[in-house]
Amino acid sequence: MTIPAGDAADTTTRQLNTHEEHARVYAAVIESALDSVVVVDEKGVVVSINPAAEATFGYSKAEAVGREISHLIVPDHLKAAHDNGMARYRATNTPHVLGRRVEMDARRKDGSIIPVELAITEVNLASGRLFTANLRDLSASRAAAAEIERQRDALHQSEKLSAIGSLLAGIAHELNNPLSIVVGQSGILREELQAGGPRPSSADRAARIETAAQRCARIIRTFLAIARQRKPEKRAIEIAPLVEGSIELVLYGIRSNGVVLDRDIESGLPPVFADPDQVQNVIVNLLVNATQALEQMGGERRVLVTARRDGDMLSVVVADNGPGIRAENRERIFDAFFTTKPEGAGTGIGLPISRNLALAQGGSLTLLESAAGAHFELRLPVDASASTGATPDEARPAAAPMPPRLRAIIVDDEAEIAELVAEILERAGIDCETASNGSEARARIEAAGDGFDIVVSDLRMPEMDGSALFEWLRDNRPALAESMLFMTGDSLGPNAGRFLATSGRPVMEKPFVPDDLLRHLSALLAEQALKRMRNG
Repeated sequence: MTIPAGDAADTTTRQLNTHEEHARVYAAVIESALDSVVVVDEKGVVVSINPAAEATFGYSKAEAVGREISHLIVPDHLKAAHDNGMARYRATNTPHVLGRRVEMDARRKDGSIIPVELAITEVNLASGRLFTANLRDLSASRAAAAEIERQRDALHQSEKLSAIGSLLAGIAHELNNPLSIVVGQSGILREELQAGGPRPSSADRAARIETAAQRCARIIRTFLAIARQRKPEKRAIEIAPLVEGSIELVLYGIRSNGVVLDRDIESGLPPVFADPDQVQNVIVNLLVNATQALEQMGGERRVLVTARRDGDMLSVVVADNGPGIRAENRERIFDAFFTTKPEGAGTGIGLPISRNLALAQGGSLTLLESAAGAHFELRLPVDASASTGATPDEARPAAAPMPPRLRAIIVDDEAEIAELVAEILERAGIDCETASNGSEARARIEAAGDGFDIVVSDLRMPEMDGSALFEWLRDNRPALAESMLFMTGDSLGPNAGRFLATSGRPVMEKPFVPDDLLRHLSALLAEQALKRMRNG
């Protein structure tokens, strides 16, 4: 038999007419609710909890009812605020969290802390006030968000590794060229010295060796900046050397494909406030894309990199004279996994990741309208606090003079590096000893008592590495641990990166020149002097 709609509505109304029927329906709703519901009285004593609350917090109804909620689910660090809030509301009737959704910590029976979303409603009865707390466990959603972030980082790293693979041949070529200069010129210099001493050309040969070695170091640092995985660190950076380093990294691939690269970088550009590694990732990706877009094209092939200031932003444009982006694809090129490259030649995540990196700097990455070719513009915020009157070299502080009669121990398993560092520091007036690993350094430090003022240590060494030496110093010679400078060629390793981030100690990447070492050491000594002044 079919009940008319009007009659059905009347029947439903009649079913909820009595207080008992209302109570029965609402009890069923609360009992079946997916979120936790806890009811407390004016004193904060639990009156009732639903099955979801039992499952979430680990208390049975019999265990919870009659106990103060602050003793059940309020963490220790929030108890004072909870008690004060309850007392204030009872005294003033001024709500603080009523009617609002707030996120906070809650404690389970086993003592574990979980994030929850809380909403409290007041219920006025003839017998007094009750408070109904609806709590939603956010653990799963937080874990899901963290997993999404982890997968995003993994995707980013995958794209970086893909880019690194395509750059390796070019990097090998770009390193072999200056290394050929180093090997050849040093061989001739050695022959000149063996033949009777320095010649007028010896100083020039030494300068060429130094320039070529610095070029190798620059290429390696640029490569490591792209490859390393770490949290972003924004700071004031000069864009011109960053662009040049990116070009140097991909220059072999550009030239070997017969592409001409031009630069038009405005002089005197102000610094931008961004993470240098992430910006370099974007520029390298745009250069690689531009080169690949020209591979199948005949005739003259060109890439132009320009950098200009535009108000409070700095604009870097990478433009090619290739076929450009078809109109129907313009809206999709920043979509994940969309690619116009042949199968196997592109992942479709380079541009989306690059745009996200640009946005993370407070900037943007866009495709500009152009008559021919693809023109991508990276915009970055100018660092308002940085001075624009000096070039990077002019702004670079000179090494401060070293205080007299300091004593340092240099720790490196490469004896020639330890001896080189010792020679540089001894020229600056610091007495030095060397050790081949942390164990040897520890023995010498123990024997010397308080005889050392500075420790310069490699990070990776046999027997006892730099991190283990630092931990020992922190426990046994805390003042000396605060005067420790690390040098490493392994900043790419995840363990090294994590340790350096947590230790708080300065690090100097190999290879380095004497000025780099003295500048790091001057900064370290100045920091220690400032701490001593503050401590009286």
